[in-house]
Amino acid sequence: MMDPEKDVIILVADTNMEKTVSAILTRQESLKIHEIKFDVFVHPEHDAGVFNNAHEYLRYCQSQSQSQYKYAMVLFDKKDCGFKGNREDIEKKVEDNLIKSGWGDRCSVIAIDPELEIWVWSESPHVATALGWKMGKLNSWLKKNNFILSNETKPRDPKEAMESALAKKRIPRSSSIYAEIAQNVSLKFCTDSSFLKFKKTLQQWFSNQSE
Repeated sequence: MMDPEKDVIILVADTNMEKTVSAILTRQESLKIHEIKFDVFVHPEHDAGVFNNAHEYLRYCQSQSQSQYKYAMVLFDKKDCGFKGNREDIEKKVEDNLIKSGWGDRCSVIAIDPELEIWVWSESPHVATALGWKMGKLNSWLKKNNFILSNETKPRDPKEAMESALAKKRIPRSSSIYAEIAQNVSLKFCTDSSFLKFKKTLQQWFSNQSE
């Protein structure tokens, strides 16, 4: 097999996820990885499409994709993938298909539980700014409207909370907001388990210690 032309191909479920992942991947120093070459593709059938046939899509979206990329990564929302199971079981189903299709140990699957917006919510003031709020007022509004209960740190329905916060400020929801947050929020603020897996996988593949 020829030497791969790029480091990783990433399949995601929608444009918001594409912009988020692409922005994060430019922050190599924060991720503690060396500079990488990557492509991010959006599956036309979104979360369910990624869950059901990521292995087929990656096989055909680029001719001879397995020889063009060292690794493959797949991301989608657990909530909308159409499979009722825990995150680990869902990831294993997709990963098994990728392994059988030829990716072997060069792939990783991340089901975001429940959805991408869980990565958005953090204690960073950049989140509030991107949504058109001041941090203290946003937190108060979220609690007042029961998006966050007194013993919680993140909304139980992160997507609804984000859309409602934007609507309150009459700001249209757009993928550029996701990119802005991904570019500015400290990656240390996000402690979601799926994000930690995303970051750990990249570090295992592309650790800057190898430079």
